[in-house]
Amino acid sequence: MTFRETIAAIATPPGIGGIGVIRVSGTGAEQIALRLFRPDRPVAALQSHRLYHGEIIDPGTGTLLDDVLLSLLKAPRSYTGEDTVEISCHGGPFILRTVLEAVLKSGARLAERGEFTKRAFLNDRLDLAQAEAVCDLITARTREGLAAAMDRLKGRLSGRIEAIRMELVDLLAGIEASIDFSAEDGILETSIADPLPLNRIIEEIAALAATYRRGRIMREGISVVIAGRPNVGKSSLLNRMLGQRRAIVTPYPGTTRDFIEETLEIAGIPVRLTDTAGIRPPGDAIEKEGIDLLWERLEAADAVLLMMDGSTPLSPEDREMITKMGEKPLIPVLNKSDLPQKVEERQVRELLPASSPPIVRISAKTGQGIDCLTGTVRDLLLSTPAGESSDAMIAHLRHRIVLERAGECLERAREGLAKTLSPELIALEIREALDALGEITGRTTPEEVLERIFAKFCFGK
Repeated sequence: MTFRETIAAIATPPGIGGIGVIRVSGTGAEQIALRLFRPDRPVAALQSHRLYHGEIIDPGTGTLLDDVLLSLLKAPRSYTGEDTVEISCHGGPFILRTVLEAVLKSGARLAERGEFTKRAFLNDRLDLAQAEAVCDLITARTREGLAAAMDRLKGRLSGRIEAIRMELVDLLAGIEASIDFSAEDGILETSIADPLPLNRIIEEIAALAATYRRGRIMREGISVVIAGRPNVGKSSLLNRMLGQRRAIVTPYPGTTRDFIEETLEIAGIPVRLTDTAGIRPPGDAIEKEGIDLLWERLEAADAVLLMMDGSTPLSPEDREMITKMGEKPLIPVLNKSDLPQKVEERQVRELLPASSPPIVRISAKTGQGIDCLTGTVRDLLLSTPAGESSDAMIAHLRHRIVLERAGECLERAREGLAKTLSPELIALEIREALDALGEITGRTTPEEVLERIFAKFCFGK
């Protein structure tokens, strides 16, 4: 696809750095480079995929702006699939803005969010799932998240979707053949009477949709809140898990008055760990507001570390907290295992749902049991061994919704087969399933969905 406008933007993050890159893409990119760039050694023409050293000047005044490296990437062998120029300047914000202004004065316009990647998609350099993976790659916070995003960028998810689509296309071809010919020819019976191919495809779609939870966790991380009554060791646990003194710890109850949130990695998963004020009857309106906010944070959390002091008997507050958690995923933690214990695990277990993980005894002071606790956190939220991975994994809610819609269409097609409905109705459901699957890779994605996806990107990508 040819775009009339040439776009440009700073492609490196804001701030001071050794190098900053300005990307220019479009039919006018090479001409803009020739207006601004003065190579050290005269050249008849810029060659594609070569790196040139020289100066960038203001085209109006001839003023030297910066000493740069410049490369020209001719279409279609570029990220966007069109002529692209990349200018590597010194990484000062003022220098980058000045050079970008010169580029814009020379015929480019400022790129919108994600417009470079959108052009790559529209020029068939990437499909939509791969384009989304670019954003996931940039925002990855752990090795596992990075690896999962790279798998999607390299087309693992797209390949699996395409394989499912091809199976459906073959199935649809047989059904449509039965529509064109009479049942006496025997085509109907051989092409659609056997539900086994459809059963297999439905199972495959369901299995792929089931990877969403793990994929989302790899991409977004999880939120874990440490809760408990005052002085049970919540802040000490936060400091211990972070490996640094982040929260103030004193022997006086109520030291923590607000949320303290930090991110750490547990078994390759980004975990947003939140220390909270102790839950107790509020003494005034301000404290009541804080307790209300705490319960809101607990409701939104992926899991709760429910801390109790194992060196003192269970209190009414402990029992009330366990009861109020309901079905929220929680890990019961008995702290202060370095002191004589006065709480039996049986007492806690009787108050917990049957599906709760085992009780973990720790000492936030000495570090005893912390490894067991972090392993329990990972197991609770992933429910799969650390090394297990899927051939393909979805990480966006959009993908799961589309897969579920495709599965529902195929379920109706299967019911139609069982009830010997007309081939036309069965074919209609399969076509809708094909359209739904096409939304993942961009074959059939509505324009407004594309706009929302690319609006999440940064300006230089």
